[in-house]
Amino acid sequence: MHYSSLSELTRQHKAGQALGIYAVCSANPHVIRAALEQAIVDDSLLLIEATSNQVDQFGGYTGMLPSDFIQFVKTIASDMNFAQDNIIFGGDHLGPNAWQDLPAEKAMANARVLVAEYVKAGFSKIHLDTSMRCSDDPIGALDSKLVAERAADLCAVAEKSIAGENLSPPVYVIGTEVPVPGGSHEGFEELVPSVASDVAETIAIHKNLFIQHGLRAAWDRVIAVVAQPGLEFGSQFVAEYKASEAVALVRLIEGYDSLLFEAHSTDYQLASGLSKLVEDHFAILKVGPQLTYALREAILALAHIESELLTLNPGWTSSEIRSSIISTMNSDPKYWDSHYSSDASQHLYEFFFSLSDRIRYYWPTDALQKSLDKLIQNLSTQTIPLSLISQYLPFEYEKIREGRIKNDPITLMHGKVRQVLETYASACGINKPIPGVNS
Repeated sequence: MHYSSLSELTRQHKAGQALGIYAVCSANPHVIRAALEQAIVDDSLLLIEATSNQVDQFGGYTGMLPSDFIQFVKTIASDMNFAQDNIIFGGDHLGPNAWQDLPAEKAMANARVLVAEYVKAGFSKIHLDTSMRCSDDPIGALDSKLVAERAADLCAVAEKSIAGENLSPPVYVIGTEVPVPGGSHEGFEELVPSVASDVAETIAIHKNLFIQHGLRAAWDRVIAVVAQPGLEFGSQFVAEYKASEAVALVRLIEGYDSLLFEAHSTDYQLASGLSKLVEDHFAILKVGPQLTYALREAILALAHIESELLTLNPGWTSSEIRSSIISTMNSDPKYWDSHYSSDASQHLYEFFFSLSDRIRYYWPTDALQKSLDKLIQNLSTQTIPLSLISQYLPFEYEKIREGRIKNDPITLMHGKVRQVLETYASACGINKPIPGVNS
């Protein structure tokens, strides 16, 4: 293990080591399990994050409170004999994000409860995001001082929440230039990185207001600032990181003794781009939709395999998982209708092949769980022919041949997710070489 805490990661990175950490932003149990499996192989810490939309004091869209989310992850970790001290829980976009339709006073009141519950539950990395407008705020981007004032307000709540509790003080991430959670709705292919002077102003204003609020000790635990490196993804595009356009940002952050960058929406970046991001001090890499996208790839590949084997297994009943996905998503379009085309044939294509991966909101439904369970049950009754795995899951085929993974449907699903995580681990400098493979 290269470092034992985020603070130690910051110190080592600032000392010249190109180390980073990836944040798994998902509540999917298969993704969580795959991430834990990868961390075991790498003997690394695992950073798992929940967003303010996903988990809050009212349940969020997952139906989980902050304490529920931590227990959910810990239960999986316990089942896998994973050392729970090696899990870091992060809270993402904590602020009035979920209540932008309310007046600022009410939205911030909810945000204070949100932050307090996250911290008390055991989330030890807190992204304070107060950049969004509330219903009675002026039109346009919020004044930088108001954003920082609200962030300091929430930080004070977090600090007060740990008083008298047997909890370590959290580390904080600040910053306002955050890509749209879950990917852009737009079709552009290039983004302009944050302006270095604007980031410097953000840092200075936050520092001053934290100190004015008596939060100097908390400021000393601010480890990162969110900035836009010039990358993004949408339904059918990826804007790649271009290091040459972020030179001013790199030089800026090198002038701070204990601050790094946090990069959001790094999903689908090339391995070379992820490595360069870490080298350029974007040492915290967020990834979420790409993980459930990889899971979807595996599930559809297994559905093809099931289809090929149905005629050889007359006792099977098809899982019908593709038709189940279509009917489930069409019956409740709230999670995709603002992201996908209104044209029926186009949005059917996007159900399965959009990089935004809005399917991730539907896996917990009873219908899709029933279909997925049936798919796994069918493919667990016999050894899946290697020829079919080679056809539909060639990366996992090689791993089976090398004796690195088992030939069963759940392992194949997790293997597809781990294929993404291995790339992130390599970029962060935390994966262990596999003899004869990547040594």
